[in-house]
Amino acid sequence: MVSKVNCCAITGTEVLPICVETDVCSGLPSFDMVGLLSSEIKESRERVRTAIKNSGFMIPPRRITINLAPANIRKSGTYFDLPISASILKALDIVKQDVSKFMIAGELSLNGDVIKVNGILPMVLMAVSKEIKVCIIPEENYGECVAIEWIEIIGVKNLAELVYVLDMNPNELSEEILRQKANFEEKKIQEEIEESYDFADICGQEQGKIGAMIAAAGRHNMLMVGPPGAGKTVIARTIPTILPDMTFEERIQISKIHSIAGKLDGRLVDKRPFCSPHHTTTVTGMTGGGMKPKVGQVTLAHGGVLYLDEFPEFSRNVIEALRQPLEDKKIVLSRNSGSYEFPADVILIASMNPCKCGYYPDRNRCSCTQREVNKYLSKISGPILDRFDLCVYLNRVEYKDIKKSEKTSEKMKERVIAAAQIQRERYKNETVSYNGQLDGRNIKEFCKLNKPEEELMEQIFNKFKLSMRAYGKVLKVARTIADLDERKNVSKGDISKALTFRTPAWMK
Repeated sequence: MVSKVNCCAITGTEVLPICVETDVCSGLPSFDMVGLLSSEIKESRERVRTAIKNSGFMIPPRRITINLAPANIRKSGTYFDLPISASILKALDIVKQDVSKFMIAGELSLNGDVIKVNGILPMVLMAVSKEIKVCIIPEENYGECVAIEWIEIIGVKNLAELVYVLDMNPNELSEEILRQKANFEEKKIQEEIEESYDFADICGQEQGKIGAMIAAAGRHNMLMVGPPGAGKTVIARTIPTILPDMTFEERIQISKIHSIAGKLDGRLVDKRPFCSPHHTTTVTGMTGGGMKPKVGQVTLAHGGVLYLDEFPEFSRNVIEALRQPLEDKKIVLSRNSGSYEFPADVILIASMNPCKCGYYPDRNRCSCTQREVNKYLSKISGPILDRFDLCVYLNRVEYKDIKKSEKTSEKMKERVIAAAQIQRERYKNETVSYNGQLDGRNIKEFCKLNKPEEELMEQIFNKFKLSMRAYGKVLKVARTIADLDERKNVSKGDISKALTFRTPAWMK
């Protein structure tokens, strides 16, 4: 008798449908598994056999053959344990009901307990696309999938419970689904660190706050430069509090990424990601990779903020590896097994000291020679500096600035949301969605200037000898400043303000 069970395989961030087929027949006792399998799946043979025995079920001395189809897809992961067990139990007629209508995923321990696995959310979404009505998953993964409305979810904690669920009639199955939903209490996960931050608590640094609001509204990358203790890190960590709330589609997409990476804890992601990797991270850790490609910090920050503190201390290779993802908003990795594409639409916020001691250009405090300053700044290449639309220099906070700011995150977020809505309406028929994504052709079309503004821009262009890229950055930032004020046209004041966010000449 041949039995079939639906499951999935994860390659990178893609999920592919897999069918577990089991045949039990007469012959010399054996347990064979085929279908282009990795070592962890081959090892599941012993886990499954022992788990079935320790759950009180007997495997007779028969010839058992298991195929994971299609055979041309490389399969890896431990989430095949549960569907393989279900398929065997059905083929042995221990399970009476049809199991082909379910999507099943989960890992087994030797005593038959079902263990939590990574990547359950994208598997459930794959089942939805295949019009499967019920998914059976580990009980510990139940919380991250319960919000999906288009499919029914059942969590099981051991193999015996799986058999009990599989043998339910439709009415009993519906009752079990309702019971689990009623008993489910969404876990309270620890609040993200940025939740305790508010721009109202940041003393002074008005230019930094304005830059943060512009970056959030237009999705511009921003570089902050200043002495130690100026507030660069706290500004970066507070930016997620003013970003627009995620749509349900964005929550699903970001939660899929975090589920595959094993970062999802009990529910869908409901706050925009904030990732701050240490400066010792590798290229693979930053952009993803490996023999079995895994997502890196850039992809984990997709839809949110990637913050790089002590920017020049990162490896030159790591910094240069960011150039393409920042341009294309995606990461493409090529391996012998195929090509993998990871999303990477982030707001890059970086911070750095202006020199090794941290106090340049204040010669009263800076102890570095000009050669040491130049050597330190040369760690950041011109092409990388060009990826930042905004550069903010933060001075030391003065005593007079130590007072409560009137700029609260709540008020700033209202302006950011209004500006984002203006941009969505403006670019509804375009391939871009925010001002920070504009290129040369789009800039000419959407950042048109009236005659007085055109004349001012010409004077600025000639005085500062701007490159075309620098010219475009000034216009993009000016466009976002106008959107924050909900004005249709870019004014001379917008251009002047945008000019204050240029990279200072001594850094180039």
